[in-house]
Amino acid sequence: MDNKAIKNPSVAVIGAGMTGILLAIKLREAGINDITILEKADKLGGTWRENTYPGLACDVPAHMYTYSFQGNPEWEHRFAHGDEIQAYFEKVAGDYNVTEQIRFNEAVDESHYQDRQWHLVTSKGNKLVVDFVIAATGILHHPAYPDIDGIDSFKGDMWHTARWNHDVDLAGKRVGIIGTGSTAAQIISEISDKVGQLTVFQRTPQWIFSIPDKEYTEDDKTRLRGNQKLMSKLSARYAFVMRNTFTAAVTGNKLAHGIVSWMTKRNLRKSVRDPELRAKLTPDYKVGCKRLIFSSTFYDAMQRDNVYLETTGIDRISENGVVVQGGEEHELDVLILATGFKPFNFMRPMDLTGRDGLSIDEAWSKKIQAYRSLCIPGFPNFFLMLGPNAPIGNYSVIAMSEVQTQYLLKLIDHWRQGTLETVEATEEAKVRYNEHIKAGMGKTVWVGGCQSWYLDADGDPALWPYSWDQWVKELEEPDLDDFHRRAPAEVVPLQPAEKAA
Repeated sequence: MDNKAIKNPSVAVIGAGMTGILLAIKLREAGINDITILEKADKLGGTWRENTYPGLACDVPAHMYTYSFQGNPEWEHRFAHGDEIQAYFEKVAGDYNVTEQIRFNEAVDESHYQDRQWHLVTSKGNKLVVDFVIAATGILHHPAYPDIDGIDSFKGDMWHTARWNHDVDLAGKRVGIIGTGSTAAQIISEISDKVGQLTVFQRTPQWIFSIPDKEYTEDDKTRLRGNQKLMSKLSARYAFVMRNTFTAAVTGNKLAHGIVSWMTKRNLRKSVRDPELRAKLTPDYKVGCKRLIFSSTFYDAMQRDNVYLETTGIDRISENGVVVQGGEEHELDVLILATGFKPFNFMRPMDLTGRDGLSIDEAWSKKIQAYRSLCIPGFPNFFLMLGPNAPIGNYSVIAMSEVQTQYLLKLIDHWRQGTLETVEATEEAKVRYNEHIKAGMGKTVWVGGCQSWYLDADGDPALWPYSWDQWVKELEEPDLDDFHRRAPAEVVPLQPAEKAA
């Protein structure tokens, strides 16, 4: 085809976190320069900007949690701390001149598809018309607050972990924390030796896998500086271990699950001396059914004299603290809500409508699904990064975004060449794909009877049930038979005046 006939699209990227930065870099490399990045906050970073709680760290090895094209020789820890990761993303964005493309403090309020283009309205009232929209809005960014009676009556300081109040000094305070997930485990490990008293309100215990958090020396960093090849090898080694242990363990490899399960249970048995406390900390579900927590310090923190584990259910929150069922009140100065996020909001609450005025809430009214975790029928030229059934169980989301990015760039290229008038997966392809997902789910540990943020409203795990290698293989090349070759005719909704007539 004559190069002059190749179309050059305009693209809006929503979100300037890890994925948004990646997209900006890779779109430009593909020769697409009309890019607008819209970011709701005043700086980039996504998850690592929003979360600043004590003990914040990534649960994927740092040298694996980098872009494949730019490692980071300056990591201080095997499991990088939050401020290190934020600094890394800021550096990459600066090195690739991404920062100057971002429109900060400008959320997308509306996004409507009409006449084969997307019409966006931002929180500043600005309007934008583009060919493609890519929602790089992340998964865990809408805090979930517990529905507990009296939560607004508490007179002390209270906050969600994603909205940490650094103005409050916890030293010597009576602190309560609701939740025992990975965030809570990190916070408990970090603050237990600083507070006066810590009460942990546990609904469900978690499985803890111990991996020491190695500190990298100056010699380690010097060896890596300027050597991308060596950093890539180090990343590949960590990825190999993760794929063949933890990822394999949760997706049906019985040997891997047996080894991980034995090591996890042994960690609990060897680490917690008191049999009563050990019993309280012992889950009744398979290892990996909930996201496995990596920590070598949590059990030590839970055994401190000033730490108390409360397993009786919460009845209500009073002015002075937390009242459990039976009437006992735990008086507190500070209450921390480690209650997670709303993982199925994705790009919502944006007012998003696709072809023929189809709203995202209508499209997802029966089930939150997508084709290859990326494309939603009825929403042409729209991509949702890390959508439902992405392989987010104990693996690097950077690697996931890189795989999805190369796939969507190939789809956009088919649009540029004219092979596809619009990029829209068919409803039939979405159904087949989700039947493929369902067929593999039975062998995973996620159907082991536990409640977790992995489960949708129907109790189905919104995860990838096969191996990482299979996911990469299936996203190597788009199957154009799964897409509309010609754009379906648009039915333009009647305007109010027309309806009245």
